[in-house]
Amino acid sequence: MRYQRDEETVMTESTAAGTRPYDGLQIPAAGTYELDAAHKRVGFVARHLMVSKVRGNFAEATATITIAEDPLQSTVVAEIVTASVQTGQVDRDNHLRTGDFFEAEKYPTMNFRSTGIKSHSGAEFVLDGDLTIKGVTKPVELVVEFEGATVSPYGQSVFGFSATTEVDREEWGLTWNMALESGGVMIGKKVKIEIEGEAIRQG
Repeated sequence: MRYQRDEETVMTESTAAGTRPYDGLQIPAAGTYELDAAHKRVGFVARHLMVSKVRGNFAEATATITIAEDPLQSTVVAEIVTASVQTGQVDRDNHLRTGDFFEAEKYPTMNFRSTGIKSHSGAEFVLDGDLTIKGVTKPVELVVEFEGATVSPYGQSVFGFSATTEVDREEWGLTWNMALESGGVMIGKKVKIEIEGEAIRQG
């Protein structure tokens, strides 16, 4: 006997899985989602000595993602603990926590608040927002890739995402540097931000 899926069946299955169809994607149902601390990476890449790259990340970060009924009205609020910076080198990490860079004692967190979704194409969304570092707020544009949605073995609705942007650190007062005898500087001004994570529905 032929099995035929009708619209009601699809809707029921989508609701049960915590997803819904949107422009060729199966996106999360509307609701509030929190970044899963066990499945996240808030990282960065900076040029060193003009010839190589240094990679690091912030071990402590939180984010609340509100998925709206209209997906393009969804919002994000995130907080990153500056003292949690780690690059695999203790002296460098300690230097990054000082006034030369993040001044972690005075400014314990960096904050991001979205201001709108500019556009989307397939699974890629362009998200505008304000990034605050050391009391300075500047606009940034994140390219966000929706990685899919599912239900965990514990019955939780989860979706995955990644995001990237590039910023000029000096715009936030992170201006410390050293000139090289051969020309150029020790640390590049441009820093690439790389974020990956899973978000879990609350309630």
